[in-house]
Amino acid sequence: MTQNRSGSHHIVLTSHPNQYGPKPPAVQWGSGDALTRGPVVATVANTSHRNAIGTHSGSYAIYRALAIATGSLQSMHKPDLTNTAPAVPIGPFPSWLSADKIVSMDPWGALVADVYKEFLEKGYDIRPTIAVTKAHIHMPEITEAVVRGRLKPDGDIVTEEGICSVTKAAIEPVWYLPGVAKRCGIDEGTLRRTLFEQTGGMYPELITRPDFSIFLPPIGGYSLYLFGDLDAVNNPAKPIAVRIHDECNGSDVFGSDICTCRPYLTHGIEVCAQAAQEGGLGVIVYCRKEGRALGEVTKFLVYNARKRQEGGDRADKYFARTECVAGVQDMRFQELMPDVLHWLGITRIDRLVSMSNMKYNAIVNSGIVVHERFEIPDDLIPADAHVEMDAKKAAGYFTDNVPDDEELKVKKGREL
Repeated sequence: MTQNRSGSHHIVLTSHPNQYGPKPPAVQWGSGDALTRGPVVATVANTSHRNAIGTHSGSYAIYRALAIATGSLQSMHKPDLTNTAPAVPIGPFPSWLSADKIVSMDPWGALVADVYKEFLEKGYDIRPTIAVTKAHIHMPEITEAVVRGRLKPDGDIVTEEGICSVTKAAIEPVWYLPGVAKRCGIDEGTLRRTLFEQTGGMYPELITRPDFSIFLPPIGGYSLYLFGDLDAVNNPAKPIAVRIHDECNGSDVFGSDICTCRPYLTHGIEVCAQAAQEGGLGVIVYCRKEGRALGEVTKFLVYNARKRQEGGDRADKYFARTECVAGVQDMRFQELMPDVLHWLGITRIDRLVSMSNMKYNAIVNSGIVVHERFEIPDDLIPADAHVEMDAKKAAGYFTDNVPDDEELKVKKGREL
C-alpha cells in the first residue's frame, strides 16, 4: 500500500520473487498429521504469519471490515477459543490424509485450538473454519410426519412433538488451489488468473504468490445436520442416509411453491431421521449455492422472464430463459461437494435422497458407493413446481433420462 500527497491510499500489485526474514508456516496439504500438514493462517494482523490468500469468514469478512472501520471492533482482536471445541468428535479419517480427497475445506478446521496449540501459544492468529455443536430442529413437516405415523417418536432422535435432536456443523471454504484445479480439470495457472480477473483484481496474491497454495474464497460454505450415530460410517450393517441440498431461500425459508426445494429438504430430513432410528446415520448437507450458484437476483430475473414469455412458464423454455439472463444453466460445479462427505469419513451411502445426476456422479466419482437413490414423493410436488421438474427431466438432471444402473436401486420416496 502506498500513500499519495492527498493522504489517500491505493493498492499496487506487487510481486514476491524473494522473501527475507521469518517465513510463514508451510502447508503440506494431505500430510499424515496436523502438525506436518501445518496450520492455515489467514490473519491480517501480522502479514508475516500469513500463508493463505484471502481472509476468514467468507463474505462476512466485509462486515468485519465495516465493524473495524466504524470502531465497533478492534482490528487486532483474536478470538478466545476456550470451550469452543466440537461438541461431538469427528475424525480424523484416512480421507483427511489425502491431497485429493478433500480440496475445498480444511479437514483440521474444527480442531485448531488443540492440534495447533503450540502455534497459538507463539502468537499465531489461527482461526477455526469448522464449528460443531448440538441442537434441535423443529419443522411443521416433521411434526406432520409424526402425526401421520410416517415417523415414530422415540424420545431421542424424534420427540412426540416432532422435534429432532441433531449434531450440526458450520464449514467455511478453504481451497487447496492445486487440488481444486485438478478436480475441475484445468491447470492451476488458469484457475488463479481467472479468479483474479473475475474478482476485479481483488486478490493480487493469486498471481504474485505462487508459493501460497491456500485460498479462502469469499463464498458461502456448508451447514451440516447429523442425525444419529456418527460411528455408523465404520459399520456396514448400519444405514447411512444423505440429502445434499443446495440453498433456495425462497422455498426453504419462505415456502415458495414454484419449486420442490423445501419439500425435498423436509423429505430428506424424514429419511435421515428414520435411518438414525435404525441405529444408523442421517446427513443433511446444506450448501450455500443460491439459485444454482447464480444468485438470488439472477434467479428472480429469470422468474420474470419465464412468466412473461409467450405461452407462459413452459418446461421446454425453462433453461433457455436462464441461459439468456445468466449465460449458463447451472454454476454449482458439484465436483467439490463430496469433500464434506469425505470429512465425515463416509465411504458409502445406503440411501441418497436426490435424483440429481450431477450430485450422484460427483459423489460416486469421488469413490463413495451409493446403493439406493430416493426421489421426492409425487404428493410433495407443488402444482406450480411441475414445470421445473419436467424441465429438469428433459435436460437430463434426473435418473429418468440416463441408462439404468443394474447395481443401483432407484425408489420412490417413502418406500423404506
